[in-house]
Amino acid sequence: MKFRHEYKHCINLMDIYCLRTRLSAVMKHDRNAGEDGTYLVKSLYFDNYMDQALREKVDGVNKREKFRIRYYGTDTSFIRLEKKSKINGLCNKVSVRITKEECQSIIDGNIEFMKEDERNLLRELYSKMKYQLLRPKCIVSYTRESFVYPPGNVRVTLDTNIGGSNSIRSFLNPETKFLCLYRNSILEVKWDEFLPEIVRYAVGLHSRRSGAFSKYAAVRF
Repeated sequence: MKFRHEYKHCINLMDIYCLRTRLSAVMKHDRNAGEDGTYLVKSLYFDNYMDQALREKVDGVNKREKFRIRYYGTDTSFIRLEKKSKINGLCNKVSVRITKEECQSIIDGNIEFMKEDERNLLRELYSKMKYQLLRPKCIVSYTRESFVYPPGNVRVTLDTNIGGSNSIRSFLNPETKFLCLYRNSILEVKWDEFLPEIVRYAVGLHSRRSGAFSKYAAVRF
């Protein structure tokens, strides 16, 4: 299991303008982005009846995990089930593709098809929906501008227009609009074993303090 470093910081609109200029000078936009360098992200998050994932995040529990289903823009032909784990400040993400029909079945609570599925992550989610009572909890949406730098496998993202909804049945409707629920934007920096100095200075890590921001928590509150 491969874990990555992850840094987050709340930023404002002026930060966005400055960072975009500096990052564009040393990094390239994600090749999957639109003409303006951005794309829309929609995620359906799971939690149990005790809101365990939410509480562990707020309390800063050292070892935790959360499940989500995600797609990009209005393209529901490419949907992924993901599990994100965090241990000692390092992050790991595993994912598997699912169909639109499978996603809808999960939303509807028809999950028996997952029990014997060959995809390990689907079987794990099935087990935790049965025995930990995980359920789809809310939708989180935001606009992402992503920059990549191959050395160190670095990805820097600027997330804006963070919003969401508790109306989980609207998740697969690509036309659904969400109100912006969080006024700040989020800078995220992810890397493997090392972070090149050129990127460190471009994002200003030497002068910023890392935070424990969670889009899921922001929407839930």
